[in-house]
Amino acid sequence: MSITTRPRTIGELRASGYKVLSVKEEMRKNLIAKIRAGEELFPGIVGYEETVIPQIENAILSGQDIIFLGERGQAKTRMARSLANLLDDEVPVIAGCEINDSPYEPICKACRDKVAQSGEEVEIAWLPRDRRYGEKLATPDITISDLVGEVDPIRVAEGRYLSDELTIHYGMIPRTNRGIFCINELPDLAERIQVGLLNIMEERDVQIRGYKIRLPLDVYVVASANPEDYTNRGRIITPLKDRIGSEIRTHYPRGLEHEINIMEAESMHFPTEGLEVVVPKFMKEVIAEVTQLARISNDISQRSGVSVRVSVSNFENVLSNAVRRALRLNERSAVPRVSDLSAILASTCGKIELDAVGDVKEERVVQKLINSAILNIFGEYFEQRDFDQLVVGFEKGLNVQVGDDMSSMEYVNQLSKVGGLSKAIDKLNGRGNPASIASSIEFILEGLHLNRRLNKDEVRGKVRYRR
Repeated sequence: MSITTRPRTIGELRASGYKVLSVKEEMRKNLIAKIRAGEELFPGIVGYEETVIPQIENAILSGQDIIFLGERGQAKTRMARSLANLLDDEVPVIAGCEINDSPYEPICKACRDKVAQSGEEVEIAWLPRDRRYGEKLATPDITISDLVGEVDPIRVAEGRYLSDELTIHYGMIPRTNRGIFCINELPDLAERIQVGLLNIMEERDVQIRGYKIRLPLDVYVVASANPEDYTNRGRIITPLKDRIGSEIRTHYPRGLEHEINIMEAESMHFPTEGLEVVVPKFMKEVIAEVTQLARISNDISQRSGVSVRVSVSNFENVLSNAVRRALRLNERSAVPRVSDLSAILASTCGKIELDAVGDVKEERVVQKLINSAILNIFGEYFEQRDFDQLVVGFEKGLNVQVGDDMSSMEYVNQLSKVGGLSKAIDKLNGRGNPASIASSIEFILEGLHLNRRLNKDEVRGKVRYRR
């Protein structure tokens, strides 16, 4: 239906045979079409293909409201917003209506009066998909007026009675009529506000300043909550939990591959003229492994969770440190090294909560995670015997110096005298440019140190590996 030919009045809409569907019917129809066409339902959502997404599909096919339960940084809000993709491109509403009334069944007083007066000649408007999604973060200061509505004193001053429905200024939920409304952190709503939400969802009997009106709203409700807050008694009223159809548990990425995919997709990318940025696979794995280890660390509170934002921010900081070094040394290629991992202290400490007893510093906990991550990833690439020849060279007095401010060519020059290192670099795909070689050398030497094959001295920002 083109813009020039689509109906402009209720009569024209009815003559066209247009059928107004409820929001749940509309979402179900479009979901079925996407499944049959093999389309991706939630672009950008990684790691939920076998767990969360099938549950969402079931809920929509069943016509059930949804609550997402999960710790911070598990894409709950993003999935709620993505549900708007299951709405039609646009739907007809009575022109000028505050709450998007259906042309066939208006529910507000103003539209009912308009239809009673003009009948089929009442003008309609076409409401686009992006205006049919509403969202509110639940905070303790939210009032029922914010969500449902309030009597407008200006309209009363114009001469209307308080009992006149036309004096009402509608809240966010009625204004999302015939759309999707999302409440983030649902348990943070006061109990009396939860009761008002309960009435909107089920009974549709709302009292505003003692005036009782009936609003048969057509709203698909989505909510999010932390599992601990949602399941604790006293944080959410039982009748409201009973009204929500599907309780869907989200989770953090369960493998490095998904963590890396999210990390790369969500990180900020700023191209730098004259500078090529290359990130070796093993460095991506180390950064992702830090977050994975943090989620099982006894030193970190798991109740608040460790968000994927930790991985994203760490990835950005490590790249920035590599870029900063390349700019200062006037190099054309920026490749992150193990020495760049110190940059993640700033991006990790503010995002974790320690659960350790005693005087434990965040920096020490993060450094422990970094060391464990390097050790684990190093073990995925190499065995100890791969470096027997290299270790013999160190036993004969060889030592290698590395540092955050050393140029890539200094690493390459040292490589010529280190036997047994060349094959290991090839295994890491470290050939190609001096910066990649330097990154590989640091990873190998640090891995050997953490496996207690080499000693490590740190003096004034310089690191020397020896036997």
